Amino acid sequence: MITVALIILGLPLLAFVVNVFVTRRNKTLSAWVAILAIGIAALLALLVIFPQSMAGVTDHLEVNWLRLQPPNAPSSAGEPFLRLGVAVDPLAAIMLIVVTVVSFLVHVYSRSYMIEHGHYDPGYSRFFASLSLFTFSMLAVVLANNMLFFFIGWELVGLCSYLLIGFWYERTERRGVHLLPPWVAAKKAFITTRVGDVGFLIGLIILWNAGGTLQLGDLFQQAQSHSGGLWQSSLLGQPVLFWACLCMFAGAVGKSGQFPLHVWLPDAMEGPTPVSALIHAATMVAAGVYLVARTYPLFQAVPQALTVVAIIGGFTAIFAASMGLASNDIKRVLAYSTVSQLGYMMLALGAGSMAAGMFHLFTHAFFKALLFLAAGSVIHAVGTNDISEMGGLRRYMPRTYWTMLIAALSLAGFPLFSGFWSKDEVLATAATGAGPILFAFGLVTVFLTGFYTFRMFFLTFHGSFRGPVQAAVGEAHPERLEAETHEAGLHESDWFMTLPLIILAIPALLVGFWGSPLLGNGFQRFLEGSEFVSSPPNLVVTAISAILAIAGIAAAWAWYGARAYVTEPLLRFGNAYRILNRRYYIDELYMWLIDKLAIGVGYALSLFDREALDQVGNGLARLVAGGGSVLRTVQTGRVQNYGLVLFGGMAVIALLLVLVPQVRP
Repeated sequence: MITVALIILGLPLLAFVVNVFVTRRNKTLSAWVAILAIGIAALLALLVIFPQSMAGVTDHLEVNWLRLQPPNAPSSAGEPFLRLGVAVDPLAAIMLIVVTVVSFLVHVYSRSYMIEHGHYDPGYSRFFASLSLFTFSMLAVVLANNMLFFFIGWELVGLCSYLLIGFWYERTERRGVHLLPPWVAAKKAFITTRVGDVGFLIGLIILWNAGGTLQLGDLFQQAQSHSGGLWQSSLLGQPVLFWACLCMFAGAVGKSGQFPLHVWLPDAMEGPTPVSALIHAATMVAAGVYLVARTYPLFQAVPQALTVVAIIGGFTAIFAASMGLASNDIKRVLAYSTVSQLGYMMLALGAGSMAAGMFHLFTHAFFKALLFLAAGSVIHAVGTNDISEMGGLRRYMPRTYWTMLIAALSLAGFPLFSGFWSKDEVLATAATGAGPILFAFGLVTVFLTGFYTFRMFFLTFHGSFRGPVQAAVGEAHPERLEAETHEAGLHESDWFMTLPLIILAIPALLVGFWGSPLLGNGFQRFLEGSEFVSSPPNLVVTAISAILAIAGIAAAWAWYGARAYVTEPLLRFGNAYRILNRRYYIDELYMWLIDKLAIGVGYALSLFDREALDQVGNGLARLVAGGGSVLRTVQTGRVQNYGLVLFGGMAVIALLLVLVPQVRP
């Protein structure tokens, strides 16, 4: 089993190496190398790893890397080594399926998406090489059985996101408020996530110094037995483990775009749409939730840390959903929904259910990948991200329309769709373990999600087309609109792009039944094994959430689907709409803090350095230089001068001996 896991891990890395050093000049071959590698990995995950995991098989492999003595290692311990290793268990098996399947479909989709009007993108081979490295990095995170290897994969994920968000680095134009050039968006994502990663690294240092190991199995044993430095020492009234978990969670906040480090994620939409699908569904943002789930026994040992996770998750869910109401960029609406749904996952984890959080991550991966790829299909046809310039596309793009409808219903939590079952698990967990305020946040988020999702959907596919053709034809000749629109190139995407949509629509519709009460909560039983405790479904929560989801969809239909779109109805709310559209001015606040605080403090320190420290140093230098100038006159290089000084000195000594009275005892 571990051999198969290593093959899965190595295949995308091999594709990356081949594309960089062998096939980089052959664009078509580069695409097929990457597609074939991740396709084989997906088959191995589905046909080998998953069935064996269902049968209860687990496996692991470790190798010694660095000879390093942990501070708290027992004297009886063997050779002191820092180890690297991989392991396969039910949690890893679930993530292997998510990463490989979604990544494979994204690769297939990208084969046509990166070709426009018959012309390959200039960075076509580079794109597929980066996708392969991205997939390898996330697989390293998934399979790691110790925090060192986990952190290596974690940082590689950050590097690949930087490369792919800024893929079109040559585009320097800024297209409106908060719409950054790709290279700026990539830098923003990289720096923001590094802020969280500094906390993550500090957490690892705490684990190493206090626990004496970075092996997950050893740390979990300490958690179960409450032994070791992690539990015997405290800092500021809290166990050291609390601070270690809090620091690791800071890394998860950065990667998963949770408040207050959420600002990078909407701007990550400047990368190609397949990258957005991969980041938001299966790789980067999922890594933060997976970090908390993978180290969950440590968080359970300090309930205070879980409380922090729940608070951040619950607030982020409603906070991001509110911003999704006022965005006209189709990809950014989906980005805000990702931040919000990740908040749901964190809420479930913090409320005490690792299975509920991972169940929502599992279903979300499929319907969110479908939403992004369908949005990419629309953008590829229309040439704009602005939903106010779309409309009526269901007539021209039926396959995209129906598949995106399935994904939208799943995201909104419409009954019997995948998202309904997993969202219901999250809310049921929050109702019992997160407190009334966070539970209320979760319920309000259900309504907001249904509203902003179908606002986007109706403005995109219903009504009449409002793009450049509409403006050119005008209202005077409505009979010419359809013909002109067809001539402008509005048509369904090819099968390389729509077949992945159809495939993803199946799990977006059905995969939630695996974890539903109708099938005995199979997902949760598989993930938690003998520790799973069955509980009856909370029918009251289920009914309320279903009603709120339907109400949100109905409100969106009343405002956007049932009438011709002329002006934005939300504009009537004035300042509230403006605040939402400007993301609560948090980006401006951060820039103000950077300008006034960070740069101001830097300027003050620079001034102190120039006017104080430099002057002290320069004064000493001038003193030494002046002394050297005086002494330099003595060193003439002439022997007669040295002899004169020698005899002159002897004469002075002799004179002193004669003139100064002798001191007698």
